[in-house]
Amino acid sequence: MEIKNQVLDAIKKVGQPVNAGKVVELTKLDRKEVDKAMKMLKDEGLIVSPKRCFWEAK
Repeated sequence: MEIKNQVLDAIKKVGQPVNAGKVVELTKLDRKEVDKAMKMLKDEGLIVSPKRCFWEAK
């Protein structure tokens, strides 16, 4: 599974806004990989930030 998809699935599974640290904890991926995947998801409009440093699936 592509890292970007793993990150998106983890964000969806929680069901509430999460920060990158929580995504790292859930996916067991490297922080840099998670940050990169979250940037791609944000650029594609698949995640949004309801408050600073927290993200949720759109």
